[in-house]
Amino acid sequence: MLPVVALVGRPNVGKSTLFNYLTRTRDALVADYPGLTRDRQYGRVRRGQREYFVVDTGGIVETEAGIDEQAMRQVDIALREADVILFLVDARDGLTVGDEAIAGQLRRTGKPLIIAANKIDQASLSVATAEFHALGLGDPQAISASHAQGIGELLDVVESRLPPLEEATEDEDGGIRIAIVGRPNVGKSTLVNRLLGEERVVVFDAPGTTRDSVEVPFERHGRRYTLIDTAGIRRRGKIAETIEKFSVIKAMQSIEKAHVVIFLIDAREGVTDQDTTLLGMVLEIGRGLIIGLNKWDGMTQDQRDETKRRLDLKLSFLDFAEKFFISALHGTGVGHLFDAVG
Repeated sequence: MLPVVALVGRPNVGKSTLFNYLTRTRDALVADYPGLTRDRQYGRVRRGQREYFVVDTGGIVETEAGIDEQAMRQVDIALREADVILFLVDARDGLTVGDEAIAGQLRRTGKPLIIAANKIDQASLSVATAEFHALGLGDPQAISASHAQGIGELLDVVESRLPPLEEATEDEDGGIRIAIVGRPNVGKSTLVNRLLGEERVVVFDAPGTTRDSVEVPFERHGRRYTLIDTAGIRRRGKIAETIEKFSVIKAMQSIEKAHVVIFLIDAREGVTDQDTTLLGMVLEIGRGLIIGLNKWDGMTQDQRDETKRRLDLKLSFLDFAEKFFISALHGTGVGHLFDAVG
């Protein structure tokens, strides 16, 4: 499973600039598919033998007293999900009350932490980084994201703090690995339960993996499979945007581990920008893809015709992928969908 690096910091310290620099390779690949949109807040970094996800947590609003409570909750989410925290500060602004408030929270996490002082191009290194030592977060890395200065050295430090590389091993006993991917509430868990129950499968004991991804090995017609389910991200409210970012990261990690992706869409809501972002990741990684349009049974014929028209329009870049119209709740079409896995 690819690790996650979270970019944390006040507005306008250069998080987006650094993010864009780090993920530029992926941008070029995804842009090759017409009609494909991409959220600019999360992406994948490839550097030598290392690959990892990077997330711009955003939304940390500074107040006179530091940063507001809502912003602190967003930082909390980032800290829980990340393997490494990259705390970006502005060398031109110097140390602010907001920086101190964020740093106070970071000290308590126990997570690997790197502080980077950005915008050093118009200040000497010693002056740019000196006052940030007072935060007690180690030696600041001096960078200029806009001029790509110091980025290589920064990434060397980041990658030294990432979990060790996992050895690539083929899990033959687990058979075909199938990731069930889709936005919250499209019916992923219902589909998993339907697949397991309808086929009267043999379920083996398997502990849940990290980041809310659950693997369920089973047999069907004498063949072994492993379902990877990422259901469970269902919280709502003002922090929904941050939650959504990390639900996408979870889906990306599941895609990485799978041979085949069953991508579930709520037929009543149609294809969203987040759907096309995730589908672009499937294309880039190169996994087999099957699309399931769920909750099909409750729609009128006119609604179905309109959904098919919009589907052809929005997913024209996926004309090669098999599409199935199903009801995970009632089982309609589920058998045909699974037969397509092979």
